[in-house]
Amino acid sequence: MKKRTPEIHQIELRIGELAELFNSMDPTPFHHCDLDTDAQAYVESWAMGYPSGSHFRIIVHIRNMPQEDPSQVVRDAIHNYFNYKAILTKRNLRLLLLEGRTSLLIGLTFLALCLIGADLLSEFKNNAFLRVLRESLVIGGWVAMWRPMQIFLYEWWPSVRRGRIYKNLSQSKVHVVLATDDLHD
Repeated sequence: MKKRTPEIHQIELRIGELAELFNSMDPTPFHHCDLDTDAQAYVESWAMGYPSGSHFRIIVHIRNMPQEDPSQVVRDAIHNYFNYKAILTKRNLRLLLLEGRTSLLIGLTFLALCLIGADLLSEFKNNAFLRVLRESLVIGGWVAMWRPMQIFLYEWWPSVRRGRIYKNLSQSKVHVVLATDDLHD
């Protein structure tokens, strides 16, 4: 069976000056810079709307093109930034799963203790207070399982998806073009 080539989605970014693409508070050279908050949010918001296996072509339209061709600087900056975000997301996922395992161990231990305590109280069926305490132990034990269930059922997969998209953005084809008059910000 032939492997299907992922669709390439185009994201277009329009800026007036090259400096608008970069975080002005970052003193490092352009190719190591953080992207401007608005620029990276714009690219991310478009990319997150596509399937995680998507590939991207980013076209940066610059109204006032610098003397030297900025294509390599822009390409390196975008690739470096989203590669960093992919690494950071992977690290955060690893920490989330560690938290999930720790929460699971704590939750299972607490659940077992609560169920053992509830089992010991089951002999006192005539005492209303002890019946309420027994049911509270059972409920409390299951509530302790909420956090590991949340992590393992719902929280990990959005991080995996984000990481894949960041990785694909870090490998995107980047083109820098002179903005034409009919393009508006």
